[in-house]
Amino acid sequence: MSRTASRHVLDNPALASLTGPHSRFAERHGRLLRYPVDMSPWLALPDDPDADDWADLAALAGPGGEVPLLGFHGEVPAGWETTQRIEGVQFVDDGLAAAPDAEAVRLGPADVPDMLDLVARTRPGPFERRTVELGTYLGIYREGALVAMAGERLHPPGWTEISAVCTDPAVRGQRLATRLILAVAHGIRERSETPFLHTGAANTGAIRLYESLGFRLRRRTAFLAARAPERDAAPAA
Repeated sequence: MSRTASRHVLDNPALASLTGPHSRFAERHGRLLRYPVDMSPWLALPDDPDADDWADLAALAGPGGEVPLLGFHGEVPAGWETTQRIEGVQFVDDGLAAAPDAEAVRLGPADVPDMLDLVARTRPGPFERRTVELGTYLGIYREGALVAMAGERLHPPGWTEISAVCTDPAVRGQRLATRLILAVAHGIRERSETPFLHTGAANTGAIRLYESLGFRLRRRTAFLAARAPERDAAPAA
């Protein structure tokens, strides 16, 4: 079955992003696409990876190297070892009360040190030095310190992922994350696009929050990492 006939763009959102609105960031290795490593760990295999695609990935990883397979839904081939599997969920906007926030400010390159510091303290997921280039990031500063932020990551056609939602423990309970999610969602909607997001299936607190705001579970997924064969795999003849 063809991809267009059988699959939704959110089924392989990294591929849809890197062949669509984020194509300017794409690094290509055969049919394999990825973001620059200082921007995002997301890597996109084709929907139907073949032996040549896995050989390209093995060459990219290096013998015995580990690579993220975020959102990959198949089985790794012989010689590969799955080193991590985190069950995840994908949510889509189903009635968010999206609205701008008067206290939120647009974050840019000058804010990256503060953003990296907040990420190190709150661990919302991968965030690198150039992640801010992927889309709009909003933050709240208090007494000169960045205490909360949220922003945009993957960008399949017609959709934008909300990511890097984090709040300093000292100010939790003030609905800052909620306000920033709704403010980022407002900006996405202003472009006539639809917000979506991912989180871990075991992150019940975040799931309750997202459902209360108006997100709907679309699908279950998995965040994998795998180790390449110790020797480079030869492409199929």
